[in-house]
Amino acid sequence: MVNNTGAWDAETARWWQREFTDGVDPEYTEQIIPLIAEELAGRNIVVDIGSGEGQISRVLEAAGATVIGVDPVVAQVAEAVSRGGGPRYVLGPADALPLADSSADGVVACLVFEHIDAVDAAIAEVARVLKPGGIFLLLLNHPLLQTPGSGWIDDQIIDPPERYWRVGPYLIEAATIEEVQKDVFIRFLHRPLSRYVNTLADHGLLIARMFEPAPPPGFLDQAVEYVEAATVPRLMALRLVRM
Repeated sequence: MVNNTGAWDAETARWWQREFTDGVDPEYTEQIIPLIAEELAGRNIVVDIGSGEGQISRVLEAAGATVIGVDPVVAQVAEAVSRGGGPRYVLGPADALPLADSSADGVVACLVFEHIDAVDAAIAEVARVLKPGGIFLLLLNHPLLQTPGSGWIDDQIIDPPERYWRVGPYLIEAATIEEVQKDVFIRFLHRPLSRYVNTLADHGLLIARMFEPAPPPGFLDQAVEYVEAATVPRLMALRLVRM
């Protein structure tokens, strides 16, 4: 059955597992996973929000952390459990984490918050489960440069012609449903960066470092036209400290 609501179901989970795990996606293997492993090195108990089938949880567990993966999709949790690797997985939403107060010294949410409606409650939950001094690593599709309607524009009107990156309506919070592959629909929520930063600060989560990495070589090599994308980051990451 085709899911055109943007909600994550078993079919969507299988698409994600097929296209983005087991080393098939260069952005994860070359950029996202190494960044997370480096930034959370030395953390003892880590919560992986929106853990999916567990590829990030397994890497962190292998590095010595005790990891609890939390995901609201039954098919993702079931697949994570079947793949093993040491982490513990629980079913639950980001805005009601089934974890005790101050129970973790690290939390990661990788490309998850752009799918969460209850963002204020989810950020409050991160602050609740983190110990003072704990690290929250938040990875997002870049809120400024990956807005709805953003993309390359070939301007043939001016002489000589130019090609430039169009930024969509950045300041407007908006939900869109994108067909990411035939018959696979994902719901995205765009928010300006200030919406995240100010809400995080309101809950005692302050920025220690910000990352805007260029797309990795494996991604740029996928198509000739991607070469120009080296100047436009797809990813933004914030390392925040719980005060």
